Amino acid sequence: MIRIMIADDHAIIRDGLKKIIALEPQMCVTDEAADGDEVLAKVRQSTADILLLDMSMPGRSGIALIRQIRASRPELPVLVLSMYRESQYAVQAIRAGAAGYLTKNAEAVQLVGAIRKVALGGTFVSAQIAEKLIRQMHHPEADLPHTSLSARELQIFTMLVEGSGINEIANALSLSNKTVSTHKANILHKMDIASTAGLVHYAIRHGLLGEVCGAP
Repeated sequence: MIRIMIADDHAIIRDGLKKIIALEPQMCVTDEAADGDEVLAKVRQSTADILLLDMSMPGRSGIALIRQIRASRPELPVLVLSMYRESQYAVQAIRAGAAGYLTKNAEAVQLVGAIRKVALGGTFVSAQIAEKLIRQMHHPEADLPHTSLSARELQIFTMLVEGSGINEIANALSLSNKTVSTHKANILHKMDIASTAGLVHYAIRHGLLGEVCGAP
């Protein structure tokens, strides 16, 4: 029996995952969490064999959360579920210790297969993500400016180029406007770009737009 813990701040997503898993006789959901702090509190006591982790939850989230989970329970494989596909998120998640990366628009059969593979000690990534990992290992000097961003900065960069404003980002991520503005300033500095419009042009030039699930 594969025991699974689900961490996602949306109850409807957790319910959907539970319904899929309930159809598998060799799988069961033993724990749930709705934010990063709850994840960390529960993984220390949980008997789960695998953690399904949303990358973007209120509070602690993303790459930092993966690293904290790995430090707390290094034997617990983490399968990331994300709304972002084929982006730098995937590469950073695997580098941080995640055992797999799957998008939320994946088919149920793919989810079940990923859970089985990761629970057995394997790694689940798409061919594109595997190629990015190999390319970055062999050609680190070719990394583009956006690859130097932290997980939170990358998240805010993505939201900015998709058209979200400071207030909207702050509300979505449960951050203050000042914190988001500071992150934006750091992003512009790291990437040596003068404005949000420049970030959008950069994203278009490097094929970073349209990486949100469901985007055309």
